[in-house]
Amino acid sequence: MTFSSTIKARLLQLATTKATKHTLFWVALFLLYSVVEVLLTHHPFLYTVSNNVVRLILLGMAVYYNVYRLVPQYLADKRFLPYLGFLLLTVFIVTPLEAFLIYAKSSNYPEMQEQVLLNLNWYFVPNFFVLSTSTVVKITVDWYNNIREKQELVTETMQSELRFLKSQINPHFLFNTLNSLYALTLKKSDLAPDIVLKLSEMMRYMLYECNEKWVPLSKEVNYIANYLELERIRQGNRVDMSYEVQGFVSDQKVAPLMFIPFIENCFKHGLGSQISKGFVNIRLDVRGNEIDLHIENSKAESMPKQLHPRSGGIGLVNVRRRLELLYPNRYKLVVEDTPTTYTVKLYLKLEE
Repeated sequence: MTFSSTIKARLLQLATTKATKHTLFWVALFLLYSVVEVLLTHHPFLYTVSNNVVRLILLGMAVYYNVYRLVPQYLADKRFLPYLGFLLLTVFIVTPLEAFLIYAKSSNYPEMQEQVLLNLNWYFVPNFFVLSTSTVVKITVDWYNNIREKQELVTETMQSELRFLKSQINPHFLFNTLNSLYALTLKKSDLAPDIVLKLSEMMRYMLYECNEKWVPLSKEVNYIANYLELERIRQGNRVDMSYEVQGFVSDQKVAPLMFIPFIENCFKHGLGSQISKGFVNIRLDVRGNEIDLHIENSKAESMPKQLHPRSGGIGLVNVRRRLELLYPNRYKLVVEDTPTTYTVKLYLKLEE
């Protein structure tokens, strides 16, 4: 960061502090009072300035008493009549005191003392207006801060939950893949090195690129292709697989690892070790910022209850929750479960 940008950043920070805002408000009010008094009364400049110093000291005390005592104690509890009573009492205390001090300091100007007495009733109007305005400003600022704090709390809660859900995905997938790799190494299969390479590429994507909230759709599609290639090596001729991508896949932004739990579910729960020959058909249709994912896999009719997809582990529960958090009102998930097949249809509308 350059020296000039540092100065600008510090000036901006200073300009947004509460003390600066209050100071600017009182300076502006002081100038307004002074200009109006000079134009209406043609009083000497120094006399006008001294009058408004007295006026704004008293008015400032009344404003901060109203903002930090009356509003929280009465108005915040919806005690409107007591609040109005104390507000008027404050005005009726401050205004005569203001007139008295200005009258006393005008001892060398008898005609100005006479004007103070004649215009005493008009002193109440601007004082009541300023105090009422401070009430409106206080209510507005508190309302805005309350809304902002609630939104920040919701956002932080959502981000924390997303981080937790996402942290479950990687170990979940890694655990299942390492189990498969372990089985192949026990058999001393020549396919084990290929699985290690594919797994390495996939883990690189998961560790270094999936830390962002959104990733390019093209990388997610490539990740799915690598995953299916790994499964082809692991499953051999036991499963017929098809993976088709239609439409224009580019840098559309999508949540990372959103599709893989559904695909992993095909192999973990749908096929498993219950059938000797099965199939997995995956089709991804991309239309601009709309995505349709269609997955269908075979399964055994006598699948044990603990392996049933509807009760299967972290993956699907996790992805449903992520969909709710990341794509509210912009997704549709349909699951069809028959005795011999399991179908998932997912529609996503991405952000423009």
